[in-house]
Amino acid sequence: MEEKDDENQINIELKEDIAQGIYSNLAIITHSSSEFIVDFVRIMPGLPKAEVKSRIILTPEHAKRLLLALKENVAKFEAINGPIKNVEGMGGPGIPLNFGGPVGQA
Repeated sequence: MEEKDDENQINIELKEDIAQGIYSNLAIITHSSSEFIVDFVRIMPGLPKAEVKSRIILTPEHAKRLLLALKENVAKFEAINGPIKNVEGMGGPGIPLNFGGPVGQA
């Protein structure tokens, strides 16, 4: 009798435009009782506006799976590359909106 491993596999397609990725240097996370929303933002020095580049909406269960997967992958990364520099506090540091450059004046 032949085993059917294919039944438990998912064929995932990665289109070329998505495969290139989108750079983000800030994530804003909000939630309701039924979903988590993660907005990936790109802040650029010298520009007064930051643009949301992508929005991902997750169920609470999937958000927790993502959290666990990120923890596991960070641990694997640090085992190979050494510790990642800590961010300040669990709420994150104050957002460096000036990127260390000159600060605008009104």
